[in-house]
Amino acid sequence: MDNQTFLSDLPSRPKIVFLGTPDFAVPTLEALIREGYDIVSVVTQPDRPRGRGRHLASSPVKVIAEKNGLSILQPQRLDDTFLNQLSSLKPDILVVIAFGQIIPKSVLSLPKWGGINIHGSLLPKYRGSAPIQWAVINNEKKTGLTTMRMDEGLDTGPIFLKQEVDISKGETAGRLYDRLASLAPDLLLKTLQGLSSGTVKPEEQDDSLATYAPKLKKDQGMIDWSRKAEELCGLIRGLDPWPGAFTYYNGEMMKLFECDVVPAENTITTVPGMIKGFNQAGMEIETIDGSLIIKEIQVPGKKRMPLSEFIKGRHLTIGTTFGGSLP
Repeated sequence: MDNQTFLSDLPSRPKIVFLGTPDFAVPTLEALIREGYDIVSVVTQPDRPRGRGRHLASSPVKVIAEKNGLSILQPQRLDDTFLNQLSSLKPDILVVIAFGQIIPKSVLSLPKWGGINIHGSLLPKYRGSAPIQWAVINNEKKTGLTTMRMDEGLDTGPIFLKQEVDISKGETAGRLYDRLASLAPDLLLKTLQGLSSGTVKPEEQDDSLATYAPKLKKDQGMIDWSRKAEELCGLIRGLDPWPGAFTYYNGEMMKLFECDVVPAENTITTVPGMIKGFNQAGMEIETIDGSLIIKEIQVPGKKRMPLSEFIKGRHLTIGTTFGGSLP
């Protein structure tokens, strides 16, 4: 697709097929509905078993689409059957945010103006499925959102607009996720309006600056207490709420949440993983270069709770050590 064709010909109210699944995509879909865009269909992931009863549940995007009487497609795969369904809708453009499947070239090529993706990082940094979490894990000071024209690569398409935000001290991936979700609609609307007026132009990404944000796995949450306190606090914040950073105490797994860093005292030799003490803020645990204040704990089968509540039912002793794994 020629960039100039994309810029000069996009209608002011294009026929849109919206692809999204989790709650991150909901504010953007709601904004398109509110602004009166012609959403010819919403494509979202099939209903999945959820909760203890494992009952089939609709995605957050499907719930909003149903509420607003929109056409809904839930393909298991974006195959020829889906391509035929999409072709019959005659969309001008695809709008994609946190859909959950790789979109093949055959689908991207069908609408005249291709697809726009809203990505949760400042591309080319943090290409991949978990950009928000990895920005927090790596203690980045800034992150943001990018709108881009989709191609066959992994978040490699030309960039339209960016919005930069500061990552607040102590901010978790969950809170940053919600904040970026609330900012995404405005950036998309500015992009669509700019493409219609010709004031927004695509800019190729510098691949040499690219970093990768792979999908998170549960075992990445294992805490190595010999790491630096700042690194461990970044891990705890970046894996909150899922999958959670965890350690073991007397053979019992514990997930740790809400942390502060206490700098090392030069004259003190630390014992990584040792409980140093308790105060109103939480529990202090030593690391290789200082210590962490932990404010919330969760054990399997229980809800996460403030440390002050947790220790009423568990005995945690100063001088004992976290770490290891189940015997």
